[in-house]
Amino acid sequence: MEKFNSLTAQIIPLDLDNVDTDMIIPAVHLKSVSKDGYGEGLFSALRTMYPDFILNNNAYKNGKILVSKANFGCGSSREHAVWAITQYGIRAVVCSSFSDIFYNNAAKNGLLLIKMPENLVDSWISASLNDASLEMTIDLPNQTISILKETHKFDYDPYNKHCLINGHDDLDYLLSCAEEIKKYEEKNSSTTG
Repeated sequence: MEKFNSLTAQIIPLDLDNVDTDMIIPAVHLKSVSKDGYGEGLFSALRTMYPDFILNNNAYKNGKILVSKANFGCGSSREHAVWAITQYGIRAVVCSSFSDIFYNNAAKNGLLLIKMPENLVDSWISASLNDASLEMTIDLPNQTISILKETHKFDYDPYNKHCLINGHDDLDYLLSCAEEIKKYEEKNSSTTG
């Protein structure tokens, strides 16, 4: 998994509530047994139906931070939605709320999800729609977002933070603790019958 410490990047404003996983990666793309090849399908139905959809706008093609509204990632529990977002090149999603399952899938696959107050999210979406070059800086170690000459703190789960900063998935984390686990087992196991 790719490490995440800090990122300064253009934002992609997605002015939608209740973005479900079928919108993120439509079921027609779920034919592969591997984790690869989903980035091209990101929001494909919306991109086809709406020529002015934000991902069709070349001004936002280099964005790496998606900013959307409430209840992002709702619907089914498909992990493919996270794969599609990361394979498209997006490293973080900032919203006022996320589906719990989507939130956990993201953390396990290297996608940083940040919850921020709705009024801030709305102002950032509006500002980015007015200025496509608008950038945001996310500092995960210090848990801050800097944008529009302001810095805001955000909460984030300490375990997921540790894993993202170190580029660990759950298995990598366990393997990094191998020495401590061995010492614990030696101390607490009984060799007598």
